[in-house]
Amino acid sequence: MQGLLRRGATAAIFVVVMLAGLFGGPYSFVLLFAIITGICLWEYLGMVLIRDTRRDRIRKIVGLIMGILPVILSAITNLEVIKDPETFVIFTSLLFSPFIFMAFIYELFTKSDQPFANIAYIVLGIIYIGVPFALLDFIAFDGEHFYANTVFGILALTWMNDTGAYLVGSRFGKTPLLPRVSPKKTWEGSIGGGVVTFISALILYFTINELRIVDWLVLAAIVSVFASLGDLVESLLKRSVDMKDSGTLLPGHGGLLDRFDGFIFCLPFAAAYLLWIR
Repeated sequence: MQGLLRRGATAAIFVVVMLAGLFGGPYSFVLLFAIITGICLWEYLGMVLIRDTRRDRIRKIVGLIMGILPVILSAITNLEVIKDPETFVIFTSLLFSPFIFMAFIYELFTKSDQPFANIAYIVLGIIYIGVPFALLDFIAFDGEHFYANTVFGILALTWMNDTGAYLVGSRFGKTPLLPRVSPKKTWEGSIGGGVVTFISALILYFTINELRIVDWLVLAAIVSVFASLGDLVESLLKRSVDMKDSGTLLPGHGGLLDRFDGFIFCLPFAAAYLLWIR
């Protein structure tokens, strides 16, 4: 009972913080997801990098800085902090280029047994977490328009897909989906999650006047496929490093990466579709 109450309290606080950041305006939105990106990166780096000594903690900080740079640069672009394109290109080159090579330089002096593996993990963090969250800004902003409702809709679809898969899978699941990676996930749960996601997309169409019904249905299809794959990818990551959760930030729910794994994975595909129709 106490564990259930703790999970409920954590979920309530999490929802309030998310809604406040989402609908508080462009700057609160950027700040919210910059913080989420940073925490997800920190959890990821803590999973894949050795973390016993001071030099290992410095390596994590280097990875964190490099991973969050795409988010900072996309925010600067979409909020038009730097309006002159030439100035922005110069700023980007000066900011990004030196940092991208910090990992190589740092490994020269660490005496690590696996220097290039460390560099690869850091670069993977940029691709796996930093770039998708950077693309989120391009979903949220289009010139002077701020599409907070669209971002909320994608988040809602992702969480409804996860919830539907859990409820249907726990009740009717019999056929393992990918037992080598996640023994508890079933085809029945995945299909149930997809059905719930499409129903949620119809509800979003009638409550949020930002996209056509076909657009919500396409996003539902993207979420049903790629958010589920993202969950499996993170399960594969946790299994490869022998960890149950990515972190302990959310009592009863694991880490922040555990909550955003599916959302992160569907962002590149959702961004590609939304930018195409715009």
